[in-house]
Amino acid sequence: MTDRPKASPKLVLLITTLASFLTPFMSNAINLAITDIRTELGADPVAATWIVSVYLLAAAALLLPFGRVADLYGRKKIFVLGLLSYGLASALSALAGSVVALIVFRALQGIGGAMIFGTGVAILTAVFPPQERGRVLGINTAATYTGLTLGPVLGGLLTQQFGWRSIFWLNALVALAIVPLVLTKLRQEWAEATGQPFDWAGALCYGLSLVALVYGVSSISKVDFAQWLALAGLAGLLAFGWLELRADHPLLDLRRFRGNVPFVFSNLAALIHYSGTFAISFLLAQYLQEVQGIAPREAGLILLAQPIVMALLSPLAGWVSDRVEPRLVASLGMLLTAGGMLLLSTLGQNTPVGTLLAVLFLIGLGFALFSSPNVNAVMSSVVRADYGVAASTLGTMRLVGQSMSLAVVALLFSLYLPAGAEAGGGFIAPFLQAMQVAFRLYTGLVVLAIFFSLARGRVRGEAKA
Repeated sequence: MTDRPKASPKLVLLITTLASFLTPFMSNAINLAITDIRTELGADPVAATWIVSVYLLAAAALLLPFGRVADLYGRKKIFVLGLLSYGLASALSALAGSVVALIVFRALQGIGGAMIFGTGVAILTAVFPPQERGRVLGINTAATYTGLTLGPVLGGLLTQQFGWRSIFWLNALVALAIVPLVLTKLRQEWAEATGQPFDWAGALCYGLSLVALVYGVSSISKVDFAQWLALAGLAGLLAFGWLELRADHPLLDLRRFRGNVPFVFSNLAALIHYSGTFAISFLLAQYLQEVQGIAPREAGLILLAQPIVMALLSPLAGWVSDRVEPRLVASLGMLLTAGGMLLLSTLGQNTPVGTLLAVLFLIGLGFALFSSPNVNAVMSSVVRADYGVAASTLGTMRLVGQSMSLAVVALLFSLYLPAGAEAGGGFIAPFLQAMQVAFRLYTGLVVLAIFFSLARGRVRGEAKA
């Protein structure tokens, strides 16, 4: 790490917290706009899932490479470049005139997001000592959930009052406004692996394999060779692991984490947990608008229930995980989430809104208890030089899980919804069937994640220096 005049830890927390707000805000806000985007641009239900998932897929494919680049050349540099890329891609998305153009610009937005995700948390973790890490990660996680909280409300309001494009304009303005603050106030640089070569073979193998896997899974019912593409993607990811174990300077040095059970199982828990939960907002936003006939603004207020609980309780959960084994706190959270997902699988056309609100409160509590303790467990299980890779690995697990969650939705939509399905009587019954099947599958995934969480072992009192 370069010994320049150090930035104030509180200032670092402020900047990374602002950046952490952006991407979850976008992810939840756009869910409220999907119905209007489908109407204006003529997107079918499967294409609509790609408007959301292509961003996640691009970010997931590039997060790990950019995390390594940040360790080599400086986390601040990549952080700033990510903010600029994200802001410009958001502006281009606001100008999109077709579904294809919007999907392309969303992919570019995901590239910028990949630069932001791992570097922000890695910078934050490098600045604060282990005994304060749970608290500040809890605050950072609260910012993420504040973005999720304001996403449905502002997304629904902006869509209803100014159109869906205004969501992208707001994201562009916020991202570009953070850049001067970083350049003028964050004078320190973090680059703890300088002089090492970049693992191009690993990066290409990983990125192409992940894209093949996600696209293959989501297209099995529509593309003849999709199942082979998915299998090739899975084989490619296994090959990536083989390459990394033999590379002199790997993209992801698996040898460093060999035998590190808390690190490996915490990441697996995150991967499976997000695979089983991310599509909640996407499905419920369409359920409220197209099945129950609720306007975007009111639908956003209903969906506020889950993230507001998450935002309020995440700092407390982080504080608790500094004193109680993170695996216990996180596992309890996943148990509550699984119960909520099972209840969501029973939603029907006439389910009272009050019932849905109660379930969302339960899931919000579960998410709060899982997220920041799980981040704390991951970052406390590695040494300082591995913060960038560890943060990027965890972020990759989250994004891959989110991508797979939406891949399942795309697959189920292609199986249950007729081609060109529009809102109305012919849409409601098959949509409800697809949604109920999805939530039953997701419940099983979250239950599976609990076992990995419980098996991760102790990290409290064993934080790495």
